[in-house]
Amino acid sequence: MLDVRLVAVADHSADATVVLALPTAPDPSAPGTAVDEVPAAVLTDAEIVEGAAPTDAPGAATDVEGTPQPAGAHDVGTQPAGGHDLGAQPSAGVSDVEGAQAASAHDVEGADLDGGDLEEDGEEDGAEERTAPAVLLGTPYALADTLAATLDAWLGDERRPEPPAKGKAGEVATLPLPGGEPAVVLLVGTGDGIEADWRKAGAALVRAASGDPEVVLALPTDVTPDAVRGLFEGAILAAYRFTLASDPKPPTLRSIRVVTEDPERFADAVARARAVANGTLFARDLVNTPSNIKSPEWFAAQAVESATVLGIDAQVRGPEWLAANDFGGMLAVGGGSTRGPRLLELRWAPPGVELHTLRHVVLIGKGITFDTGGISIKPAQGMQMMKKDMGGGAAAVGAVIAAAEQELPLRVTVLVPLAENMPSGTAYRPGDVVRHYGGRTSEIFSTDAEGRMVLGDALAYAVATLHPDVLIDLATLTGGQSVALGKRTAALFSESDDLAKALFEAAEQAGERVWQMPLPEDYLEQIDSDVADANNSGGRGAQTATAALFLRPFTGAARDRWVHIDMSGPAWSDGPNDELTKGATGWGTRTLSRYLESL
Repeated sequence: MLDVRLVAVADHSADATVVLALPTAPDPSAPGTAVDEVPAAVLTDAEIVEGAAPTDAPGAATDVEGTPQPAGAHDVGTQPAGGHDLGAQPSAGVSDVEGAQAASAHDVEGADLDGGDLEEDGEEDGAEERTAPAVLLGTPYALADTLAATLDAWLGDERRPEPPAKGKAGEVATLPLPGGEPAVVLLVGTGDGIEADWRKAGAALVRAASGDPEVVLALPTDVTPDAVRGLFEGAILAAYRFTLASDPKPPTLRSIRVVTEDPERFADAVARARAVANGTLFARDLVNTPSNIKSPEWFAAQAVESATVLGIDAQVRGPEWLAANDFGGMLAVGGGSTRGPRLLELRWAPPGVELHTLRHVVLIGKGITFDTGGISIKPAQGMQMMKKDMGGGAAAVGAVIAAAEQELPLRVTVLVPLAENMPSGTAYRPGDVVRHYGGRTSEIFSTDAEGRMVLGDALAYAVATLHPDVLIDLATLTGGQSVALGKRTAALFSESDDLAKALFEAAEQAGERVWQMPLPEDYLEQIDSDVADANNSGGRGAQTATAALFLRPFTGAARDRWVHIDMSGPAWSDGPNDELTKGATGWGTRTLSRYLESL
């Protein structure tokens, strides 16, 4: 398990690999860039939060992805006391610029000799200008004089066509120092110093230092709490790996210490990062777990076990209760499996507070633990990844766990309609008419359009019994989402522009993305039925929009405060990408958490 934590400079001992942060070097040709405006990079002290997945999920494990480095090879800013202070810049006229940007060494424009415009060093006009090198910012972390001089010379070596480090967010430059202490220095790019750039930096550091048991990151003096939150989230999430191997190899990298003068300044940001990362890792574990293990009953039990220790109330309803309360959609979809459906309900509110005084947000996540397509069976290739078809439910559970861990002052209820869509003699069929909770009916055109069937029940139940102020559902619902928006951007539908904007901003802050899509009224004819209120499959054309239109009537009086998010593509990553690892992403947990924090 990766342990990431804040450490005060005074309490730090120089006994591990060190990492230094580099901001992006500004464009030397940009207006206003002058010799005396060279920014620098800063270092601070902070420990990295433990990034372990919950121990109650089978096979939960953390590891680091990337090419292993030699143990003890990297050093990031831990030098003997009394050494070189990075606050003193290497060259005269260099000053710190707020925002941790990188340095521009020379202003070469405007040299007028004998009436002719010449480039510095006699280069002709039009010659390609060398990229300015990045410059380290001031930090309370002391570097030995010899190491500081070596870094200055290496970064400023103009014999190279391009600088060895440019400070681009997530870029890692390695300086070997054979026989030195440290033996290697890692310079991690932090871009413009915003939270998203530091998230990339944290993820890149974990992969680059995967062969070291411990590293020390010196934070820049002027780094913001938001940037530190991004650093911690990126490191914890990138260190995750899920395995059910009989003899899994433990990760080499076990600890990241983040050094700062004032750990208390960043304590809240780190606590929030830890809570949201833990919720995201739990969601990843749920999605990654194979479906021979992950039945509706199993999913509900894992969620209940993890939620109740945080003071979240939990209730699980089985097939008998669902039948008695007319949850026709869930019973139809789950009727073909020997492992019956469950309705999971989790309720968070801070203790000792009158519920009617709190804003009530209801989160509903699709919970199909495996989707064969039912009678309308999928081809083998299309079925391979269907263990992820409960990604929306996993994200909703992760979000309420994060809310409880942060003790957010609001009321959050999560509903996850859980079912396994299997073909059998008891499965529902094309042509059936299903009556949902609340009485609305659906004609079955495709048993493979099962997600909207269970969501319809849950939405109607939430409106009738929970009276939400905000109603949000997430689902790995349609392949059309990936066709329209790809693997990193989810499709958002809402008739409230204010809500859509709030979720858009929350996703941007969290490092996820959504894009608002239309709900055209003329597409309703695609889900018309001769014998029921609607058919459950509007065909291939505009399938993401017709699925949202199918769900809309179930929101009843809450239609003006409802958001539907289709996150089929973003729920899974085909390989490592910044803070994402191969497999389940936990997409949605971070977006929902940021939204809940904003209320």
